[in-house]
Amino acid sequence: MRNIYLFLLRNSVLLLFLLLQSVSLYSLFNFNRFHESVMNMVAGEVAGNIFRRTDKLEAYLNLQSENDLLREQNSRLLNMLELGNLSPDTAVKLVKRNVQTDSNSFQGQYQFLAARIISNSVFLQQNYMIIHRGSNQGVVPNLAVVGPNGIIGTIVNVGPNMSTVMSLLHRQSKVIAVLKKGSGLGEISWDGKDPGLLNLKKIPTTVEVSKGDTVVTSPYSDKFPPGYTIGVVERVERDQETNTYLLWVRSAVDFNTVQHAYIVVNRLDEEIAQMRKNIIRE
Repeated sequence: MRNIYLFLLRNSVLLLFLLLQSVSLYSLFNFNRFHESVMNMVAGEVAGNIFRRTDKLEAYLNLQSENDLLREQNSRLLNMLELGNLSPDTAVKLVKRNVQTDSNSFQGQYQFLAARIISNSVFLQQNYMIIHRGSNQGVVPNLAVVGPNGIIGTIVNVGPNMSTVMSLLHRQSKVIAVLKKGSGLGEISWDGKDPGLLNLKKIPTTVEVSKGDTVVTSPYSDKFPPGYTIGVVERVERDQETNTYLLWVRSAVDFNTVQHAYIVVNRLDEEIAQMRKNIIRE
């Protein structure tokens, strides 16, 4: 108590000044309209800046949940598309509808399951990704994986909640592809050099090809939905020995920054496999 008294005594002049200053400012800003409006304007500006910064911080902290929500919404939209679905014979009066069976699947040939990429490599000769989906979510090996902009790769190993994806940036990756304009059937691969450039081989020189042509997945692919974007032709070379083109394709997916993916389930895969077995037996 004695220390408090001594403190007040030593700083009495300063404390009295601060008290009188506070009273003066209070009277000035409360009984003078001009000063009151100036104070309100400054206070509003300061408060607005604080709220904007707080809102940005809150938005940043909520990015993860927002991204998860967007992935789920995109997967539902992809499931509603008619992309790759088999069309019925128009001579028969049959109406085909996509019917929602749960929160993340629709009745159609292809089902898209949202996934998050948690690990990725791009500078090796055999590049892989790890995605946060596994057998507990219905994932099995050999399923296709696509991104928001184009195809990514194929699942090669599955754990309970994680799966390994062999990306297009793998020397053993092969995908059947065609030119979007409707001609040319070839094979997409990677030469192990530039992670942004893929090779499209076996395109006959009889096909008209030019820089800027879009390359998409083939209707004959048993994993990828037909017509899904792979990339854009950046350079055209001609192989005189095989009389075919070697096309350099700029990948639609930026493998350095890709974070979101969709696992593609072909609902007719088992039936197609069984039909192939029957052909072999015959």
